[in-house]
This record gives sequence, C-alpha cells and structure tokens, in this order.
Amino acid sequence: MPKELQIPDRETALLLDELKKTLELDGDVVEFGCYEGDTSVLLADVLRNSPNKWLYLYDSFEGLPAKTAEDNSADGWRFKAGELKASADTVRHKFRKYALPEPVITKAWFEDLQDSDLPERISFALLDGDFYQSIKTSLKLVANRVVPGGVIAVHDYRNAALPGSAKAVSEFLAENSESYSLRIIASIAILTKNL
Repeated sequence: MPKELQIPDRETALLLDELKKTLELDGDVVEFGCYEGDTSVLLADVLRNSPNKWLYLYDSFEGLPAKTAEDNSADGWRFKAGELKASADTVRHKFRKYALPEPVITKAWFEDLQDSDLPERISFALLDGDFYQSIKTSLKLVANRVVPGGVIAVHDYRNAALPGSAKAVSEFLAENSESYSLRIIASIAILTKNL
C-alpha cells in the first residue's frame, strides 16, 4: 500500500476506522479530492470484502482552484491555484498495482458535477477539497444522499493554513443541525447523519 500519503498516517487510520463503522450500512463511498489516489486505494482495500459497495472518486485533476476570501490565511501562502495537479491515469495505475477493483472516476470541478454523477445513497464521504467553496459544494452534493448513521469526513477542519474548510462546515451545521452531529478527531470533522 502507498507510503507517501497526502493525509498523515494517524489521520488516515482514523478515517479508515470511521469507514469500517459504516460498512453494514446501505450506500456507496465517495471521495472528493482524490489527488493521486493514495487514500483512495486504502478506502478501496477496506471495501474489498463489501462487494455491494462502489467507490466513487471526484477530482478536477487540474490542481487546486482559485482561493476565495474565506481561504485567506497567513499560514496558507503555499496553497495556490494549480498546485496538486494529478492525473486520473495515475489513480487507475495504483488500483491496478494493488489488484483492486477500479473505482468510478469523474474528472470535473465540484461545482460542475450533476446529480447523476453521484450514487443515490452514500454511507461514507471523504471531502478533501481544501478550500471553502470546494468543501461547501461537496457538502451540498452529498448531504441529502447520506444514509442515517452515515458519515461525512471533512479533512483540514483544524488546519490554520486552510480556514475555509472549517467555515464551510460551520455554515453547513448551522443549516443542518437537526440532521447531522459533529465530532472532531485530529484535524478532521466527522459529520454523522442522525438516525
């Protein structure tokens, strides 16, 4: 399995534990912002014995979008439009390398995704879009599809360099406090759909 992860090892382990808690639920698994697919491969490995679940990956593969005012931070100077550019072929190669079923990969900016690009029911969603608008858009796309007991994990919630992530989550919770509860583990916001 990959050794160089975008998400630190401890946080990756926590995410995989959260995914495992949702395996008995109906619905598929989605990842917004898969970059080169290292975390995606680990998600797929957990799903290996869950043949009724599909993994859906979404990324522009054009790198980061432009920041908005909500993303400005003295610590975030290094996050610029176009950084973290990757290739869907790189992701596919990793899945073949580890003999994992190929996921459904959609190359698009999140705001350009259509309802038909997403599975109808989602048990686990990993949102790693870094910036305010990316997290806000991906939350909007998945929120009504997450099954009761399902999880939305938002990476970089406690990252001073990426303040837009926390702002998008806070706004989402203000509108969905009756539907979702929040836990924070490391720098990850875990939003669980209420039963």
